[in-house]
Amino acid sequence: MEQYSNRFDPACPATHSFALLLNVWQRQYGRHTLPWQGTQDPYLIWVSEIMLQQTQVRTVIPYYQRFLSTFPTVETLAQSSLDQVLSHWSGLGYYARARHLHRAAQLISANGGFPRTVADLCTLPGIGRSTAGAIAAFAYGDRAAILDGNVKRILCRVFALTSPAEEELWQVADALLPDSENIATYTQGLMDLGTLRCLRNRPLCSDCPLAGICQAHQTETIAQYPSRPKRPQRQVRHSRLLLIDNAQGQWLMQRKPPTGIWAGLWSFPEETLSPDLPSSHSLGLDGEPHTMLSPIRHLLTHVEWHLYPIMFHSADSLEFPADPSYGWFTTESMEQLALPAPIRRLLPQLTMNDARTLQGEKMTSQGFSEIHRTMLTPCTTDGDRQR
Repeated sequence: MEQYSNRFDPACPATHSFALLLNVWQRQYGRHTLPWQGTQDPYLIWVSEIMLQQTQVRTVIPYYQRFLSTFPTVETLAQSSLDQVLSHWSGLGYYARARHLHRAAQLISANGGFPRTVADLCTLPGIGRSTAGAIAAFAYGDRAAILDGNVKRILCRVFALTSPAEEELWQVADALLPDSENIATYTQGLMDLGTLRCLRNRPLCSDCPLAGICQAHQTETIAQYPSRPKRPQRQVRHSRLLLIDNAQGQWLMQRKPPTGIWAGLWSFPEETLSPDLPSSHSLGLDGEPHTMLSPIRHLLTHVEWHLYPIMFHSADSLEFPADPSYGWFTTESMEQLALPAPIRRLLPQLTMNDARTLQGEKMTSQGFSEIHRTMLTPCTTDGDRQR
């Protein structure tokens, strides 16, 4: 077998045929009917690129369509409240993207229009070099490179690059760019190839347009590229969700802090479980637990979070905190709040035959103490998929 250097050679034949092969393939086999295609409107392209960060296309499509039905222009997005934006983002995850999108829209609107260059696009919150490159290529036809995880995998395999530095990959990406006339097709081709052919675990090399120039394929070393650092183990976290109602059929909700998990979203009050069960919650709840609902296992990038919803009907004994982050809401008004997906999925259970007759495991405070130990054993209920 022919041996290759693990350094990029701009003079190698693959450099000159890379874009041509990719563009021919994209025109025939690539995706052409995605809702954000067929436009050069930088706003529409920008929204799609932000949503597609770490999120699969099939998940993004309905969110994208609903989002644009409410925020059709950058001006409408800028004039909307952050709560409205987060509500439309609920369930899509990585909520910092929504906050950055909203803030960037305000800056764009204040400055009279979208930035025109990659460098200026990168000054907006939430837009890095690769996202800026995609916007510039699709909206303006600029010869701008992209370098997301899929593109890195393609470049490492085609050119047999072992643990390349980030800047080296950018140099490779820049060297491969075609002329501006074909840049949109090329950029979409990279995205399509990484999604449809050059897959992480089971690449479809027999149907790949770059198989003839791919050094990893020719040396049968596909599995070695790119080299992967060992992923840190997820931290396991256990929390009780306190579902507290009052005589008016309202439920106590708490807005999460501006940083951390579910930042800025509304959720039920929670407390972290520890080996020693506290005698009462910090809210001053004196009533006994009423009903325990099914546990939730929620996977985040670095956290495996086990949530245990407990229903209380003891609002009369609750000392309501003088804190604007708390509020009482009906299930109908909760539908309009920015809620994390696991919390939103609990709402139907609150309205089944009135919350007080929910089917669940009723228990006394003694019984609750007894099952506390079982809560610290990982549950098996599936939550959101890992993005």
